Amino acid sequence: MTSSSSFSQDAQSRFAHSSPEALRADALMEEDVAWSHEIDGERDGDQFDRSERAALRRVAGLSTELEDVTEVEYRQLRLERVVLVGVWTSGTVTDAENSLAELAALAETAGALVLDGVVQRRDKPDAATYIGSGKANELRDIVLESGADTVICDGELSPGQLIHLEDVVKVKVIDRTALILDIFAQHAKSREGKAQVALAQMQYMLPRLRGWGQSLSRQMGGGKGGGLATRGPGETKIETDRRRIREKMAKMRREIAEMKTGREIKRQERRRNKVPSVAIAGYTNAGKSSLLNRLTGAGVLVENALFATLDPTVRRAETPSGRLYTLADTVGFVRHLPHHLVEAFRSTMEEVGDSDLILHVVDGSHPDPEEQLAAVREVIRDVGATDVPEIVVINKADAADPLVLQRLLRIEKRSIAVSARTGAGIDELLALVDNELPRPSVEIEVLVPYTHGKLVARAHTEGEVISEEHTPEGTLLKARVHEELAADLAPYVPVPAV
Repeated sequence: MTSSSSFSQDAQSRFAHSSPEALRADALMEEDVAWSHEIDGERDGDQFDRSERAALRRVAGLSTELEDVTEVEYRQLRLERVVLVGVWTSGTVTDAENSLAELAALAETAGALVLDGVVQRRDKPDAATYIGSGKANELRDIVLESGADTVICDGELSPGQLIHLEDVVKVKVIDRTALILDIFAQHAKSREGKAQVALAQMQYMLPRLRGWGQSLSRQMGGGKGGGLATRGPGETKIETDRRRIREKMAKMRREIAEMKTGREIKRQERRRNKVPSVAIAGYTNAGKSSLLNRLTGAGVLVENALFATLDPTVRRAETPSGRLYTLADTVGFVRHLPHHLVEAFRSTMEEVGDSDLILHVVDGSHPDPEEQLAAVREVIRDVGATDVPEIVVINKADAADPLVLQRLLRIEKRSIAVSARTGAGIDELLALVDNELPRPSVEIEVLVPYTHGKLVARAHTEGEVISEEHTPEGTLLKARVHEELAADLAPYVPVPAV
């Protein structure tokens, strides 16, 4: 799901407010007099009563229930039924809609069935229950009415918020971070990808461990005849769990470090051969894998789903002028990407930092492409790739609003509009990549004997051949090469005739 319908101007609170709640809403919104103003002649924007603005408000169009009864019955056997909850602290109505619509798309990708979506206007999330105790009770009624078994919050909840909200709504509560981690766990295929996701999940889980009943304080040891290492006060069940998780995390970090070494060796080999590298980065579902396939014919999985690609793919490609380079497809980014994931996938994201050029792919048909660009650049900063040259590739141009395309092309100075699906703009993109890739610094003209054909081959793979002519004495070559190859070719520089 990529969009949701707008809030109506006369939207009513789903449930009647008790008197204390109405007073609390008044107090919360007293200072919010400048909310959603639009100066348009005599009209002063869409206005809501203060109590109404603070209320839980249904977001229409988020339900993904199916019409066909048999299919509904089948999906209910395997899908969780969820209600989405968002706290809208800043920005416009459209920003709040887009954020909850993206959460709905994430939930669908994870295999959930979205039944309802509500959003509340607050200055900041409630420290205890995320949405406040009164609104939590209203949410419980919505959960009962819809038959949901899970609540997903559009933000990262503290362990205390998670526990308190679960105690009120009486169903499982998860946050945006846990949802993204679940999607990553489903989509990771390689050994490295699975290890990175497992590490991120354990980092997230460690402070959120809960004990049930007596198991929270159950201790091992203290009794007679218990055997070796069982005497003394022992450790509680939750302490044991935390220790085991820490031990597993240490093991995972060692494994990821070993796999990182293998990836680094491959990168060093490419650098040694002076092969330029291009990294494709961008928001999830922006069309990065489709672009890779269009540029190289790689045959990488393409799916209209969030985080379809988790394992980086590196392919050889050739510019229109015949220069070889590598093209790397990377994991997609998303707003508020969990810090645990950025850390766990750092070795994978280093493909971006070590590249000579970044193709920053953005979905031109998305309601808020500028927000996507900002979210991706934040992660690029986190992995230390701010110095790498960037070309903004506005994908899905065939489905985008022409006015949006014009705006993006005007704002982003180094940008180009393409369609990976139809192939429009791909030739121009290839020419742009050819022009932006670093070129060898030394121009040389040599006569290479036919017995040293390997040097000619290296000039083709590592450099840029300007002209090539076969003579009786050998291959007359004019090319741009790097300094190391120039030194190897130096003995074959023709001696000028006297």
